[in-house]
Amino acid sequence: MTQNSDDNFDKRIVPFKDGVTDQAYEGVIRARSYVAGEILSCYDATAPILSQPEHGAEQWDQLLLGERFKVIERKHDFYWGQALRDGYVGYVPVSAFRRDWYLPTHYVATLRTYVFGGPNLKSSILCALSLNALVNVTRFENGFAYINDMGWVFSNHLSDFERFADDFVGVAESYINAPYQWGGRESIGLDCSGLLQQALYASGYGCPRDSDMQARLGIALEVGSDLKGLVRGDLVFWKGHVAIMVDAEHIIHANAHHMKVAVEHLRAAVSRIDSCGSGMPTAFRRL
Repeated sequence: MTQNSDDNFDKRIVPFKDGVTDQAYEGVIRARSYVAGEILSCYDATAPILSQPEHGAEQWDQLLLGERFKVIERKHDFYWGQALRDGYVGYVPVSAFRRDWYLPTHYVATLRTYVFGGPNLKSSILCALSLNALVNVTRFENGFAYINDMGWVFSNHLSDFERFADDFVGVAESYINAPYQWGGRESIGLDCSGLLQQALYASGYGCPRDSDMQARLGIALEVGSDLKGLVRGDLVFWKGHVAIMVDAEHIIHANAHHMKVAVEHLRAAVSRIDSCGSGMPTAFRRL
């Protein structure tokens, strides 16, 4: 059944505006126009997904190198469309993209790695890539891998898609002290849901973008006011926030109080967040 265009779609993950949507929603969403779109690949180390087609607009999400974006519409120097890895919709600068020539063969498996101009550590540094960036390796030389017709990355910092981290909490811990960045997913700065998402990606799991979406992962836990019974890897949710248990009493989260990724006692965090008017935890989940 085709739904009316004024239904309450989650426009964070459904590309629908001004009567226009992706052709994939034909027969699902009643729209004025269905656009086949074009799939492009992010060629910058990171690119912002913005709320409006203008620099300085609120950043909702980010693309990492190699991630794909389905373009539905162009407005000035921005494309409007949908990120194919986590489904987020928004505007991205046109300059961030190239044609979709580089099918990923590997991903960045360390927190951060440099792209060098040549296959040696003394050559010029072109840029830095974040954990989970997607790359196409065409050849290896001297312990380095040539990627995306761009440059050389230390081979041991890459992994194929058969090998992933075995402890997503350990991955999250590698981000400790990374600055808080609203809408960020990169290694030099990210937000609470970005931290969980990137840790799970690196461990071979899919993960939606925002904390309210992530609150449907795993199974629900019944946790009393004593906050007992939680273990490493359990998730704690507040309205608009998520944290990861590192043990029975401590959490790790990117948060605006510390303005960085930090570990703190769960009880202290619960008390502090509640005293700020954001309330008590709304859910506990186990993956």
